[in-house]
Amino acid sequence: MKKLLIMGFALLFGTSVFAAEMGDDGLHKAAWMRETFKDLSEDLEEATAEGKRLAVIIEQQNCMYCKKMHEEVFSDPYIYDYLMENFFVVQINMFGNVEVTDFDGETLEERDMVSKWGMLFTPTMMFFPGEVTQDRPAAQTMVAAMPGAFAKGTTRDLLTWVNENLYEEPGASFQKYHAEQFNKRRAASE
Repeated sequence: MKKLLIMGFALLFGTSVFAAEMGDDGLHKAAWMRETFKDLSEDLEEATAEGKRLAVIIEQQNCMYCKKMHEEVFSDPYIYDYLMENFFVVQINMFGNVEVTDFDGETLEERDMVSKWGMLFTPTMMFFPGEVTQDRPAAQTMVAAMPGAFAKGTTRDLLTWVNENLYEEPGASFQKYHAEQFNKRRAASE
């Protein structure tokens, strides 16, 4: 009931309960993001202990696509709650200088780590399995990546596909899964 009252208040005054605030570093800060020492092995251990999936989100200042995702997609109550309940998300600044320790043990500043991983777009979300070998960097370890801004349905489907380990099924294809989910949602709305 309290959640409904808060959401009603937010709708009445045109604000979102689930909106991210802007941090001192110029990046969006959402409640589902974790402030860590950015040691991916430690972050994975903590995520696993909480029964969650580790994800890294790469963003930059003044990114119109990051803004779009935070204001239009991540603020959706279903997606917001799904992230809170199922993911341990660590934010990386594409041009930042905070040190990040990769799964392979290498420590670099954020901007150099993003370059090492070959990530070109913001926002990009990288999703990891529950177990990682220590000899491979994150870019070779991730099970999926979401580069750029996507609609709510695509984002929702990718979060589910990763969280439920659907990528492990024989012949797994996110595109097929997403098309099936899209068609189900369309049929339900008719």
